[in-house]
Amino acid sequence: MATATASSPVRDTGIGALLRHRAVGKLLLLAVAAAVVVPILNAKWASGAWPDALTVDLTEPLGKTYDWIIDNRDSHPLFIYFLGHVSNAIVLSVRAVYLVLLAAGWAGVTVGAGLIAWRVAGVKLAVMASASFALCGLLGMWVPTMQTLALMIVAVLASVVLGLLLGLAGGLNDRIFRILRPVLDTMQVLPAYAYLLPFALVFGMGVPAAVIATVVYAAPPMARLTALGLRGADGGVMEAVSSLGATARQRLFSARLPLALKQLMLGVNQTIMMALSMAVIASVIGAGGLGDRVYQALSTVDVGQALAAGIPIVLLAVVLDRVTGAAGERMGAHAEDDSPLRGWRGWSVAAVVTVVVALAARFADRVDWPTGWVVNIAPSVNTAKDWMVDHIYTGVPVVGGTADWASHFTTWVLNPVRDGLQGMPWWSVLLVVAALAWLIGTWQTALTAVAAMGAIGVLGVWNKSLDTLSQVLAGVAVTLVLGFAIGIAASRSKRFERLIRPVLDVFQTMPQFVYLIPVVALFGIGRAPAVAAAVVYALPAVVRITTQGLSQVDAAAMESSRSLGATSWQQLRQVQLPLARPALMLALNQGVVLVLAVVVIGGLVGGGALGYDVVFGIAQGDLATGLVAGTAIVCLGLMLDRVTQPTERRAKKGA
Repeated sequence: MATATASSPVRDTGIGALLRHRAVGKLLLLAVAAAVVVPILNAKWASGAWPDALTVDLTEPLGKTYDWIIDNRDSHPLFIYFLGHVSNAIVLSVRAVYLVLLAAGWAGVTVGAGLIAWRVAGVKLAVMASASFALCGLLGMWVPTMQTLALMIVAVLASVVLGLLLGLAGGLNDRIFRILRPVLDTMQVLPAYAYLLPFALVFGMGVPAAVIATVVYAAPPMARLTALGLRGADGGVMEAVSSLGATARQRLFSARLPLALKQLMLGVNQTIMMALSMAVIASVIGAGGLGDRVYQALSTVDVGQALAAGIPIVLLAVVLDRVTGAAGERMGAHAEDDSPLRGWRGWSVAAVVTVVVALAARFADRVDWPTGWVVNIAPSVNTAKDWMVDHIYTGVPVVGGTADWASHFTTWVLNPVRDGLQGMPWWSVLLVVAALAWLIGTWQTALTAVAAMGAIGVLGVWNKSLDTLSQVLAGVAVTLVLGFAIGIAASRSKRFERLIRPVLDVFQTMPQFVYLIPVVALFGIGRAPAVAAAVVYALPAVVRITTQGLSQVDAAAMESSRSLGATSWQQLRQVQLPLARPALMLALNQGVVLVLAVVVIGGLVGGGALGYDVVFGIAQGDLATGLVAGTAIVCLGLMLDRVTQPTERRAKKGA
């Protein structure tokens, strides 16, 4: 007995311990299953691309669906008595808001925006808001800005109401929360582009489809944060309120909602930012406004006009983000306003001043932005672009030009990755997906990931999806290298972290569409520019999460390693990185999701693959091509999220 007992630790540290490791066990089970299934699949369907026998051609049924919708849009009760009324209500609401903005004139809107910002966020942001709106007019984009703002106001109000109702239901009912949570999780990782075509099909091209798509895309963060805020209310406070005999309604309005106020304002902030991003992208289906100006300019590679419309989009994003963020912080801190204009008095003064300024501008016949005050930057920007084409696109000594970089990246990275993925047997791709998802999560997440990838093959867009996947993988690799390097540097230097913070703030508020403008100017069109835009879009989130994760490593662990004589590099490699692993995995997940979101939009600038099919389907009214590509994008996003998002195992009862 003694001998056996003494030898047990030896076996535990050898092969036996390795086999008992959870990850190794999963891989062995998967290998056994593959050894049984793969020969059967290979015998029935030869290795290579996805077999035609497992592909479902949806061209005919989708074509019939499209024809039915077109034929019945003006006669079927569903359209006449429901969807038609929804569409008309949206058009009337957006038009009413737009007419109010135009009636207020540039002076009324500019002053009104500043006064609203003053009431909720202070004087500094009030000046910033007024200056930003004035700059929109200065660039000659006043009318498109008002069009985008009108659509935004209607969409945000609808998104907040819908999200608040769903959040209340999920926050107050455990069963509804369990149902809502996976749905909201999935909706938040899907690229915005995937939402466009279904609503364009049902409502037609125009404002109604754009507003509905924006609401569906922007409501989930409001619902999620509302539910989490209500469920996270302080238990002691809730118990105290209940002990006083408060009813359920009284507990909700006197305790739960006030305690969740900061979360609610964060939800409003996130909803506004996502709505702006979607409203700009929805120009592809007829939303109009600033997004349409960017879309038309990119179609003709007119970088000057694209930038002239892109700057107001960025200004709107920054103003809305700063104002709502500051309002949330004030409410969360329960700040007291001791000024004589606090409460309704301040809002009354703001309303009166806005009306007076608007009426004064109307009587002075200065409602429209004066044409003499417009600065046309397009010629200068295009001249600068032409100079870049002549001098830094190619032939630059030693470093080469930007076009050379794009060409080399395509030749040496994108093409080999794409060819490698497309050259793999289809079942091996599914095996890799299953292994990654199971190692990082559970068998349920692995099954979901494999099902999503298999659905792509069934839809008949296997090679195009792998082309898109190759761009995502290349973009994620570059993003992680740069993001981890910058994040590590920022976590070790407070000065550097303060230096890059405002840059990251601005970059994180910019809608996805805007990132296409500089890459087209620098690199032209193609897959490499699409990946470059995706990298720039995803980089701020990766840097922030990495910096935060490394900075929050237990100080005691760092001090202990330092006392043992560990060098700075040893501390990073052996202490910080292992302890910050959850944050680094979150950075990876967010990097993948954000890169995919922009890679598919890259179809507008030559990215090809699934993104191009969506654009083609929308432009040509080809439901089969566009909807299949949009569904494949959804499946690809779902798969990528599952293979990069760790899933904690539920503890067994009694463990």
